[in-house]
Amino acid sequence: MPRQSIDIQGFGHVNPIPAATRIGPLVVSSIISPFNPGAREIPEAVDDQIANLFHHVGAMLTAAGADWINVAKMIFYVKDLATRDRLNAPWAEKFPDPASRPARHTQHATLADNVHVACDFLAYVES
Repeated sequence: MPRQSIDIQGFGHVNPIPAATRIGPLVVSSIISPFNPGAREIPEAVDDQIANLFHHVGAMLTAAGADWINVAKMIFYVKDLATRDRLNAPWAEKFPDPASRPARHTQHATLADNVHVACDFLAYVES
């Protein structure tokens, strides 16, 4: 099965890794930082960082031929576990049906000074 690197406009890693990879029906992201779209700057506000993460995930899904319905799991890495509650509103917006939501895990992590939250995801896309 050929592997496809997924990159999106205005988002990239400094290391030689793609934003995400698709192998067959699996789409797996690398770590997603809360950069402002199209820039390497990170907003100060936690809610702005969360909004940026959801923006980047949506762009990666689109680039992989997927959508939010294909997300199987997301992991959020937070500097402060209190950030977990701030994830709930955008989460419910993207996944409004409580009977059809992906798995989610929030993990306490050591992040760069100005980063409050980062994430990664796993999606399954039937061809």
